[in-house]
Amino acid sequence: MATTDRQATTLALAHALSAAERGLAVIPLSRTKLPALRSPHRDDTEAPGAPEAVPGPPCHGECGRLGHGVYDASTDPARIRELFAAAPWATGYGIACGLPPHHLIGIDLDTKSGTDSSAALRELALRHLFTIPATVVVLTPSGGRHLWLSGPPDVVVPNSAGRLAPGIDIRGAGGYLVGPGSRTDQGVYTTAPGTARLAPAACPPALLRLLLPPPRTTRHPTPAATGDHGQGLVQFVLAAHEGQRNTRLFWAACRAYEDGIGPALVDPLVEAALNTGLSEREARATIASAARMTGHRP
Repeated sequence: MATTDRQATTLALAHALSAAERGLAVIPLSRTKLPALRSPHRDDTEAPGAPEAVPGPPCHGECGRLGHGVYDASTDPARIRELFAAAPWATGYGIACGLPPHHLIGIDLDTKSGTDSSAALRELALRHLFTIPATVVVLTPSGGRHLWLSGPPDVVVPNSAGRLAPGIDIRGAGGYLVGPGSRTDQGVYTTAPGTARLAPAACPPALLRLLLPPPRTTRHPTPAATGDHGQGLVQFVLAAHEGQRNTRLFWAACRAYEDGIGPALVDPLVEAALNTGLSEREARATIASAARMTGHRP
């Protein structure tokens, strides 16, 4: 390995360990910004002449080997050193989003495609009456910015690209942000002056609502006739944790049919249930049960 690469790896490890001291779980990244360690399962079904295998549930590191991307992320210095030792070509590090204690949410303001993502975020802030608080800002080599925000511990923010506005990507649970000090093919990621020692600020509630599913524009938008009450029932389902998803969906569907908006709210409730992890079959069966319980036809 070239001396410059060794230096880049040493610096990346130092930055990663520093981030871990602040409670941020990290993984090593290559110059391409991808996880430096390849999946240990990449050849599992590639033996010549082997019959087609039925894929099992994805492994998130339960096998005990390295190479599971963001699921390898750790704040343990010994574990981090082990990860970097297994990837001596790493020149950067990624910071896992959605994990305690910060439950990090990354707002990625891109500069590609000629879009003014910063202006788009300001317009959203004006329209929805929120302000971005002082927080960590990471400058990308291409001229973009990553804003670090902290989310509530009981809310799962999904990853998205361009859904909030053109040029704005969201890094949430299962995603990661390139950490400041990382060296990539495009250049070095740096912290904006005056923000390095800030803690990730709490995500404004109005912005958080925009980040949560279902998307603001869906295949089955809630009809205007359902009003705020219908939207409230949808949000009630979206807030369900495992173990209460069917119960919340059933309750919301009963209220919808009792209020005369059941048929109009079926598709939005199904969409919300899908986002909590229920299957479409389970969701529609639960809503049909609610319809029958309240004396309506499913």
